[in-house]
Amino acid sequence: MHMMHTAMKKRRRWQCLVSRPNKLLLFLLLAAASSCCSCSASSVDGKMGRIHSHLKRINKPAVRTIQSPDGDSIDCVAREQQHALDHPLLKKHKIQLKPTSFPINGSGSGSGGRRAWQTWHHVGHCPKGTVAVRRTNADDVLRVGKPLSGFGRKHHEHRSRRAANAPDVVTGNGHEHAIAYTQGEVYYGAKATINVWDPSIQEPNGFSLSQLWILSGSFNGSDLNSIEAGWQYVMQVSPALYGDSRPRLFTYWTSDAYEATGCYNALCPGFIQTSPHIAIGASISPVSSVSGNQYDMTLLVWKDPRLGNWWLSYGGQLVGYWPAALFTHLGSAGGHASMVEWGGEVVNTSPGGAHTATHMGSGRFASQGFGKASYFRNLETVDAGNSLVPVPLDALQTLAEDAGCYDINKAFDDGRQGWGTHFYYGGPGHNPACP
Repeated sequence: MHMMHTAMKKRRRWQCLVSRPNKLLLFLLLAAASSCCSCSASSVDGKMGRIHSHLKRINKPAVRTIQSPDGDSIDCVAREQQHALDHPLLKKHKIQLKPTSFPINGSGSGSGGRRAWQTWHHVGHCPKGTVAVRRTNADDVLRVGKPLSGFGRKHHEHRSRRAANAPDVVTGNGHEHAIAYTQGEVYYGAKATINVWDPSIQEPNGFSLSQLWILSGSFNGSDLNSIEAGWQYVMQVSPALYGDSRPRLFTYWTSDAYEATGCYNALCPGFIQTSPHIAIGASISPVSSVSGNQYDMTLLVWKDPRLGNWWLSYGGQLVGYWPAALFTHLGSAGGHASMVEWGGEVVNTSPGGAHTATHMGSGRFASQGFGKASYFRNLETVDAGNSLVPVPLDALQTLAEDAGCYDINKAFDDGRQGWGTHFYYGGPGHNPACP
């Protein structure tokens, strides 16, 4: 009887576990869920904490902040407090306020386009003694989707020469170019005037840019030095940096073939700004239109003959410089470039198995000429005597991986237009000749 009573109690206990909520089990499940959520929240909080710490290092205290019509915040930062000076090689660097000398001679800027400037200028300017810095926010960092250590840097790309005399262009990764280049001499800088567009981008991770490159070192090793400046219009790369799709002034540098050094704009220490008037990474306006007004910008990069720093001028305004200490080949005593490139670049991920319809430049082929095609004009280099020297037409070589998609035509003009050595370039990407 006792055994039957015990069995009935066990059965009722089991029925109770099955027929009602088990408070203990429910408590344990809720506790586990709470713990899991706490872990997740803790992980998110930790990530955001790291991002905010990183932003605090990048965004130095502002003397004044200007809210640009395009949504950017432009911080006017005391020149001596800028992020560039956080670089280990620049801890004792004394800022050079202006070059010891400017390149002389040159052919001038010619005619044909109106000046493209920066959107934030419509609402204010930074005071003397400060530099204009586009503020980076948490959304900028979160869009990148990679570790903080890689924020603002290009993806490491294998770079090699396509042929014995070909320029240093990206191979693979879907990058395509229409570029002109000169090599075989000693170069201490380069200059060109470029018209600015807002090209159509097909892929969510696409981009289109136009720039000049100043290069030295081995194209097949890890010691390539590169200084780059131009305008870029990008969907994923640019939103990852800027949060929108507007053409923007940009710079880049590396001293080890993009492996660990350098970055875009002022997102890592290195490039020292001196101007309160130009913000690297800020949007450019107005822009060119097909059969309408052409707006262009003049870029000049040259090496200070006495101190060895590489200066950048935008539209005749000094922006700042890349200190010689950042480089090996370009920064050494007597260091110089061995190649200069100008031109356009896009990325093609072959969406849907077809070539991308991302535009390079205006999206028109070079043969359509002024008012429709994109151009680089008044191409010049800087020689050992710190003089601007027009690039001879026969010294300028061109390259386009697939002329059915994007092409380039070089020419010379010493007439009324005064463009000197120049070229038209670009294209629509996908079309019957570019399936």
